[in-house]
Amino acid sequence: MSAIEILAIVIGCVEVLNLVLLFFMIFLEKKKPQSIIAWMTILTFLPVIGFIFYMLLGSGLSLRTRRMIKKKQLSNFDLLKKYDWRGTLADLKESPELITDIQFARFCFGKGAYPCLYNNVKIFNFGLEKISALKEDLLNAKESINIEYYIFADDRVGCEVMDILLKKAKEGVRVKFLYDSVGCKKTKKRFFNQIKKAGGEVAEFFPPFMHIRAINLKLNYRNHRKIVVIDGKIAYTGGINIRDDHMGMKKRLSPWRDTHVRIEGSGVIPLQNIFLNDWRYATNDKHKTTDFIKEGYFPSPTKKGDTTIQVLTSGPASTSFDLKQAFVKLLTNAKKRVWIQTPYFVPDDCVYEAIKIAKSSGVDIRLMIPKKPDKKVVYLPTISYAEEMVNLGVKVYMYNGFLHSKTIIVDDDKLSIGTCNIDNRSFDLNFEDVVYMYSKKINREYSRQYEEDIKNSVSADKQYFKRYSFFNRMVQAFYRLLSPLL
Repeated sequence: MSAIEILAIVIGCVEVLNLVLLFFMIFLEKKKPQSIIAWMTILTFLPVIGFIFYMLLGSGLSLRTRRMIKKKQLSNFDLLKKYDWRGTLADLKESPELITDIQFARFCFGKGAYPCLYNNVKIFNFGLEKISALKEDLLNAKESINIEYYIFADDRVGCEVMDILLKKAKEGVRVKFLYDSVGCKKTKKRFFNQIKKAGGEVAEFFPPFMHIRAINLKLNYRNHRKIVVIDGKIAYTGGINIRDDHMGMKKRLSPWRDTHVRIEGSGVIPLQNIFLNDWRYATNDKHKTTDFIKEGYFPSPTKKGDTTIQVLTSGPASTSFDLKQAFVKLLTNAKKRVWIQTPYFVPDDCVYEAIKIAKSSGVDIRLMIPKKPDKKVVYLPTISYAEEMVNLGVKVYMYNGFLHSKTIIVDDDKLSIGTCNIDNRSFDLNFEDVVYMYSKKINREYSRQYEEDIKNSVSADKQYFKRYSFFNRMVQAFYRLLSPLL
């Protein structure tokens, strides 16, 4: 058999594999057309490697995994019944000072994000501020610490937090520690297993096949959440992971600008619920809502402040894309302004059109992204879309450093802080959470920070993007084609 004949057979086999994958994507997995086009591009240019990539990254979560995740969801309504909250939309209609946008609140309520009244909210704009407060709260823990991070490194700041967790576990505080397999792939397991030896519990979300780090069949689906709940009374969430660069300690990405939020009040309960849902799935825990209540994980909330919040989640086990819908809803509801901060901006057609419509309606839309990239594969399409935003009349700012904040200021009364970026990965593939705050005071406070960030940014106009070379623009265009997978 000649070399040409062998080559023809190989090419034929590859084409058959591509057709089989195409069949699966269209008829069984029912992927969106944008994702199918992106995968077919990869399979065309990298036929064999593309097939391997698809096996590792492209295939969706199995039906069994989806069912198990849903099965492990605790009942929000059991908690509502226990506390007999006044957090129904009918009650809140009569109290506009508690929720300033009843229409958006109704949307979130329909997605399971019930209103949580009277919270004390503290916003951190830099990693060292957040980590200082977190360490103090951890040291003061009396009953339980539930901690979940996408990235938890064994570097300086990671060791400082770990030492506190070990100390509290040895004192008898119940410590549950959950980490993401992909985000923590560079951190040795023995670092986390110290908690077990101290009397706590540790679990890995979507662990690799046969515990071999190089083989993770769920590599594409990451638990991107950063949640800490202490004694069921204090909760943290936002963009700041436990790693030195998030504290601004790495020169290459410095200054590092990020946002996190600390909550006291009834808003702790949904974040505790999210953690325990993830924990139950990762560990196959059989506890029910009533069991966790009896064990003190849901103490009766006290009135701590004047901010009403709702906590919304999303993940690949759902097909409703709740956080993307919420973002579109914020855009379409906005009357005056939508100011966005995100490290990665890769909108799909739905989000792009919503921005375009809001801008055409006279809404002041501003977009702030980093000037320094951490991942070029996502940053290049981000720059491409940012240029299009400028052409639409959106004010675009390039932060002089690395901006990792995931925030949205809407009008004068709403603020969103969470773990979710404005890209397909966050909206469709990752497990995420977002806190929506209804408060003119909190809105003003963060608006001032946004304006300070503008002072440390470059305003990007049409001339700004002309400095990119033809080759760079070609690479941007190629990565944009793959944007549904990024």
